[in-house]
Amino acid sequence: MARTGHLTHYLNKKMMNTENKNEIRVLSPTAILGYGFPEESFWEGMRRQPDVIAVDAGSTDPGPYYLGAGYSFTDRNAVKRDLAIMIPAALEAGIPCMIGTAGGSGARPHVEETIGIIKEIVAEKNLHFKMAVIQSEFEKDYIKEKIRKGDISPLGPVPELKESDVDESIHIVAQMGEEPYIKALEEGAQVILAGRSYDPCEFSALAISKGFDKALAIHMGKILECAAITALPGSGSDCMLGTLKKDSFVVEPLNPIRKCTALSVAAHSLYEKSNPYFLPGPGGALDLHETKFNQLSDTQVEVSGTKFVPTEEYFVKLEGVRRVGYRTMSPAATHDPVMISQIDTVVEKVRERVEDNFRNSGMKDFYLDFKIYGKKGVMHMFPETPDSQSDELLIIIEAVAPTQEEANTICGFARSTMLHYGYEGRISTAGNLAFPFSPSDCKMGAVYEFNVYHLMRIEDTCAPFPITYMNF
Repeated sequence: MARTGHLTHYLNKKMMNTENKNEIRVLSPTAILGYGFPEESFWEGMRRQPDVIAVDAGSTDPGPYYLGAGYSFTDRNAVKRDLAIMIPAALEAGIPCMIGTAGGSGARPHVEETIGIIKEIVAEKNLHFKMAVIQSEFEKDYIKEKIRKGDISPLGPVPELKESDVDESIHIVAQMGEEPYIKALEEGAQVILAGRSYDPCEFSALAISKGFDKALAIHMGKILECAAITALPGSGSDCMLGTLKKDSFVVEPLNPIRKCTALSVAAHSLYEKSNPYFLPGPGGALDLHETKFNQLSDTQVEVSGTKFVPTEEYFVKLEGVRRVGYRTMSPAATHDPVMISQIDTVVEKVRERVEDNFRNSGMKDFYLDFKIYGKKGVMHMFPETPDSQSDELLIIIEAVAPTQEEANTICGFARSTMLHYGYEGRISTAGNLAFPFSPSDCKMGAVYEFNVYHLMRIEDTCAPFPITYMNF
């Protein structure tokens, strides 16, 4: 295993013993694996002698497509670049490297794709280590049995889960907690590659396994999973270091152009939470009522007082998607003030024309939408939002239908109808729309939606998440 050359001043030990340490240091290289990081920041983090390198590799933020299609929303070459730095550095330092929600969504195809990337790195760099692979995708029969036992309940304003929903699902995963990671550590894993995970757990697992306060470990993980987004100026592609002590933790960026402030860290503690004081997760929730944020230096913030409130039973969040059809879209623009003044009427008349044209054709089961950017393209789902004003509009014509061919037909007809629609006051009859591309219609492929967004009660925190080991 070739040495990196950056760490020879202290990396003469291959396994770091954390049993008697009074602090745990966690290096978070980037907000999402594949987003990248400056190498200078990373090696500055390694000079701080971290006890673990941890990274979150996924999210539901990009929507249901990636879970359904089995693809990652991050570029493969970018993921490989990040891992090719992180894994050798962790091995040379004798510390674990933990990767959560592999491949962006954490189902089996995503985990397998990441395994393939790691195998390439192993071969190219002649690495030797033990890797744990933790799966988080469930067989449909397992979920159905859980439904029959009454172990699954809605998460938020969604209907009860039915067995027919399970049958329609492409992939169903659950957010594991830190327990499977701890088990893999105890069984000697140097690299841990996990499927869908609760975001903070790859950052908190080592500390919790060593007896550090669970609430502080998870809270620190919540901040570190987004890396330098917490800092000012924020960045999802730069490194952060967290130092967990017995009764507090300290976070700091590793790039000198950034700093953490009490306000920026407190603000990020509210991130992705429906209630500012509670952060629910597997087995319980963080309680921030007594949390304090203390500015230690220009770049460091200390956090204390966070509590963990366990639930009586242990629940994990399920995520599943079903395919609803295929999409075709056509982007077009207009600068005509007459058309802009009547755009709502034009859209409705074009929609009526499309529906009338295909009423007796057998193509009734389609979805047609017009997203008007420059008017209310972002906020169109909130009717009470006032319209914005612009002298140009971008119109996204979207059709979703049971087959790609039907979606192509609906979108094409809607596009040609709007292009030549004769609205009142129109002067030019050559065409109403400007198309930025030729061909004008984009065939987008399969469309998915979340149909499983529920909580599942489990008794054994590790058994549903099987671990296999690979020895390189």
